[in-house]
Amino acid sequence: MKKSILLLLLFTYTTNMFAQGFDLEGHRGARGLMPENSIPAFKKALDLGVTTLEMDVCISKDKKVVVSHEPYMNALYVTKPDGTPVSKVEEATLNLYQMTYQQIKEFDTGKRGNALFPEQEKTPTYKPLLSETIKACEAYIKEKGLRAVQYNIEIKSEEKDYGTYQPATIKEFSDLVYQEIIKALPANRVILQSFDFNVLIYWHKQIEANQYKNIPLSALVEKEGPAKTFEALGFLPSYYSPYYKLLTQEQVQYCHDKNVKVVPWTVNNVEDMKNIKAIGVDGLITDYPNRAKNL
Repeated sequence: MKKSILLLLLFTYTTNMFAQGFDLEGHRGARGLMPENSIPAFKKALDLGVTTLEMDVCISKDKKVVVSHEPYMNALYVTKPDGTPVSKVEEATLNLYQMTYQQIKEFDTGKRGNALFPEQEKTPTYKPLLSETIKACEAYIKEKGLRAVQYNIEIKSEEKDYGTYQPATIKEFSDLVYQEIIKALPANRVILQSFDFNVLIYWHKQIEANQYKNIPLSALVEKEGPAKTFEALGFLPSYYSPYYKLLTQEQVQYCHDKNVKVVPWTVNNVEDMKNIKAIGVDGLITDYPNRAKNL
């Protein structure tokens, strides 16, 4: 009897723990400190105590779900297999959707560093699979005795790229990502976000039809206020995730009145973090989880 009660309490705690407290999200892991969207970056973010790992996913030619912000090789930090840097002229031709994952993995994404982030450690790494990333992070959490975290997974999708830099249909892209997520994690440990509202609308319909499990959805926006965002979606997402500089206290309250959480991006200055927290946001996304530790 006591064992049953203990298990029930543990289940209840695990279910509710992510709905409480301030959500500190490590952007692309911890991009300010380690190569973005890499396993070393996610491990660094875990060491720094984030509650959520934020990451982006694209699709390879052989239909693998790859952790990458761009659907191509970014000239800022990617090195070709022959050891030479990817040039700005050729980056767009190195289309992940036209490359097998084995080809993608041969490109280094960390040893050059990133000039935009001078604190970033230069270390050899590559674009990992989503499945590999989750497996590595879960093993690291267990090994280090860390608390469980959420995974905020962004589907990198733009209408102009349908069929060229990504699958031709939102259904194919979404189904590939969903299958990888659901094989690895319970729905309550995942957030699915996107700037492409077609993606969010598709996921919402699949969840409503019980084709997908009830994964919370987050609307990423740059300039759109919450009212216009919710109108365009046709439903209320679990999260409204705007560019932090355009967010107001009134907008936060508007969202909270509708039971929508607010998690702005990408807040890197400590004073900005304090100010944005003061207007009542539920969390923030940052390249520097180390700067937000005391929030």
